[in-house]
Amino acid sequence: MVERKKHLSMLRSYTPADFFTLGNASCGTISIFLCLDYIAEGRNRYFWIAFVLLFLALAFDVLDGWWARRSKRQSVLGADLDSLSDIVSFGVAPAALGFTLGLRGGWDMLILTFFVVCGISRLARFNVTVLELSDGGDKVKYFEGTPIPTSILIVMLLGVAFSQEAIGEELWLGVHRLGPANLHPMALLYGFSGSAMISATLRIPKW
Repeated sequence: MVERKKHLSMLRSYTPADFFTLGNASCGTISIFLCLDYIAEGRNRYFWIAFVLLFLALAFDVLDGWWARRSKRQSVLGADLDSLSDIVSFGVAPAALGFTLGLRGGWDMLILTFFVVCGISRLARFNVTVLELSDGGDKVKYFEGTPIPTSILIVMLLGVAFSQEAIGEELWLGVHRLGPANLHPMALLYGFSGSAMISATLRIPKW
């Protein structure tokens, strides 16, 4: 006899830590929606919430790890949920914020794409590293490259620029024409952040 699958089996498999992780993903997703609304409407008095949500996403990201360690429970989906949520909140959402506030030159978009791809690569390497060390029975003492949530520093800087209305054509450091496309020097922050994430020489201790 074929055993019938239980309804909502995925939902039942979640641990409390997973709901913090989904809170992280939700904050990042809504922040992206606010960016799209800002671009569509030209201006939105609630756009500042897009910045606040990414700091809230960071809080959820910290809480899910803390709860998992405290309860010593981790679902089968936990690691993948965490990585996918981080890509949304600390990869795509910060890139969307940069684009929304004026990083729309051809070189800017290339650098923003590089930043997101580096974030994806960094998290993939993180998961592989954890699995390899777990097979050997050792705990992870450090990770290669900066963690993707460090992109919150760029979000903070963009928040200051937004509060001072240094956006669009008034973006700090101006804009330069390089060959076939424009480049805002501010976009280089994303390039440096992405490069630090995939660095093989930077070793970040795991607490």
